[in-house]
Amino acid sequence: MIRCNLSRLMGEQKMNISDVARESGFNRSTISLLYHEKASRVDLDVVEKLCEVFNCQVGDLLEVIKGEEE
Repeated sequence: MIRCNLSRLMGEQKMNISDVARESGFNRSTISLLYHEKASRVDLDVVEKLCEVFNCQVGDLLEVIKGEEE
């Protein structure tokens, strides 16, 4: 399973979904799907922009969790 740590990163920066959507330029629904870990796929440009917004690496945003099922 791949876990998206967007909600944790947002909490650390005290940002909400609207803030991230505004800063990244992506639709609120795209950010919401990642926040709630409901996205089934993510475009690389979204990952890249979110890493820029949060000044982090891809591994900080997405991580593989072994042994857990969705």
